Amino acid sequence: MPNLYLALDQGGHASRALLFAADGTLVASASVPIATQRNEIGHIEHDPEELVTSLQQAIITACEALPAGSRIRGAGLATQRSSMVCWHRPSCEALSPVISWQDRRNAAWLERLTPRAADIRARTGLVLTPHYGASKMRWCLDHLPAVQQAAANGELVMGPLASFLVCRLVAGRPLLADPANASRTQLWALATRDWSPQLLALFGIDAAVLPRAVTSRYAYGDLTTPAGPVPLTVVTGDQSAVPFAFGPLDPATAYVNLGTGAFAQRAASGTLPDAPRLLVSVVWSDEARVDYLLEGTVNGAASALDWLATHDDRPLDELLVAADQARAAGETPPLFINGVSGLGAPFWVSELESRFIGTGSAGARALAVLESIAFLLQANLEELQAHGPPLTRLLVTGGLSANDYLCQCLGSLSHLPVDRADDPEATARGLARLVAAKAATHWPVAVAARQTPVPDADLLTRYQQWRAALNTAIGASGR
Repeated sequence: MPNLYLALDQGGHASRALLFAADGTLVASASVPIATQRNEIGHIEHDPEELVTSLQQAIITACEALPAGSRIRGAGLATQRSSMVCWHRPSCEALSPVISWQDRRNAAWLERLTPRAADIRARTGLVLTPHYGASKMRWCLDHLPAVQQAAANGELVMGPLASFLVCRLVAGRPLLADPANASRTQLWALATRDWSPQLLALFGIDAAVLPRAVTSRYAYGDLTTPAGPVPLTVVTGDQSAVPFAFGPLDPATAYVNLGTGAFAQRAASGTLPDAPRLLVSVVWSDEARVDYLLEGTVNGAASALDWLATHDDRPLDELLVAADQARAAGETPPLFINGVSGLGAPFWVSELESRFIGTGSAGARALAVLESIAFLLQANLEELQAHGPPLTRLLVTGGLSANDYLCQCLGSLSHLPVDRADDPEATARGLARLVAAKAATHWPVAVAARQTPVPDADLLTRYQQWRAALNTAIGASGR
């Protein structure tokens, strides 16, 4: 009976279910789009019921393609980290929207904890920012009557999106939190790999409302599928799964994922480095080991291009074509201060106005936005270089990795070869490898197309000008 492994990837634009064979071949996949709600005051949310039903539908559709006589041996779930939700303990019904990782609604409240930022960083590996779950939980407790009533009745659960989905999709409604997602609440301590009493007190959150902290590999329970019960054995974050698509972690590789946001990561072993401008996170844990990543985050990647499309009232595809035309015509793009969803690493400014410095055609502005993504990533790569052996390559994944110019910019700025993985399913494949464990030892690694770095003095000059302009903008913002 052929063995299969089910990977569930709940992302910012769609919920997906993918089935991999015992040799690593993708057998079937299904994708169900989801909506994102944005309002005029900056709230960014998803409908929790839509996320649940989209995953259920994706599972059903993928299982329709099951080969005869096959068996799904195990499943894994990867979700958007830092997104959170509140729900009702007895029924597992949502009491709040899913508040996106991009949402910064409680930034003003969080300012009061600035004097404790160093202590929070030391305990969590994270900088103090409203992107993480704790300040969102505090907002729900302070503003949502249904959450307040459930708390008064002892029936409230709050936690990462992954924990809510596990509660809804797994038999017995378990209340569990994996390290990758629990850590992004900013309530979870690296040292103990559990909820921190000190941080709970600081944010005013009762430990009783949180799911139990467990390891990445754990017996979470059985998923209900058309093929029968399937054990869910791995839960993690989407970015935490990606590096494992390419085999064992390589400390000389910078793993760059280009999606709604962008992330630059490298493996860290032994004593955790002191990297105060980057994030430190548990990328994997089981009973035998714990693996860590250093991570730089860029909040405005594909979301910055979406911002431009809205700003210019033009379809994004049209703007990207115009960018190619502007580049072919030799147009010099303006600079773009990319504050979409706030500045992530290594600057950490939650609110910064996005704007162009200089003028240009629509295509030149699109080039400027693409360059701003590369500039922000380069700033993070410079930080990562200081921690560990010299980086020897960039391994680039995600939807925006298809953009030739963006990848060329990354190579030119970093002076490193850019390996673009020929695998649009990096999150799901990495997740399936983790589920399959030793059975995946001989799975093939996706072929990567290597892009040799091309020196570009003009681009380097614009990067230096952009860094100076960004520093001025940050200074003017009072941060």
